[in-house]
Amino acid sequence: MMIKICGITNLDDARAAVENGATALGFNFFPASPRFVTAEDAGRVIAALPATVCKVGVFVNVAPEKVAETARALALDVAQLHGDEPPAHFPAGMRVWKAVRVDAEFNPETLAALPVEAVLLDSGATGLYGGSGQTFDWSRATGSKCKIVLAGGLDADNVAGAIEQARPWGVDACSRIESTPGKKDHAKMAAFLKAARRASQS
Repeated sequence: MMIKICGITNLDDARAAVENGATALGFNFFPASPRFVTAEDAGRVIAALPATVCKVGVFVNVAPEKVAETARALALDVAQLHGDEPPAHFPAGMRVWKAVRVDAEFNPETLAALPVEAVLLDSGATGLYGGSGQTFDWSRATGSKCKIVLAGGLDADNVAGAIEQARPWGVDACSRIESTPGKKDHAKMAAFLKAARRASQS
């Protein structure tokens, strides 16, 4: 299972995540986010990471050409689009994960039509592009034929239940494993990663 820690802003957190079993790290390039990281700072962290770790750039309503340019410059593996981007604005020639809010209008049957590697399902928090710390009804994550990354309020206490109920391709944690926005609590992060790995093997 893909286990992602999102909102990485510094090398200490990145190394701790990898040492405890994270298989993917997310770098948030949305300036309004409390977890925003510049391309320069993200590049320094990425350069120190093992090649086996998936590096994911999180973008919100950025032109596809700019997404592709940033991905090339930083050697990102995946572009995670967390805004209101239509399929016509997805960057070509690279792996894309599209974030979709699970709100009243959510329909899992429509996800397979998206031209992406995976769909990241997050809570339908109004006005927020992720990082809300809110969960949703995980049973709504079933019924799609595409790869699902489960996000939204996951931590060590609930990730096993989420995996058991939704059987996703991957899980993603951020705000509930922080000490302050943009800074990970290493004990909480390690506990989440341990619980996710154990649940994925059951």
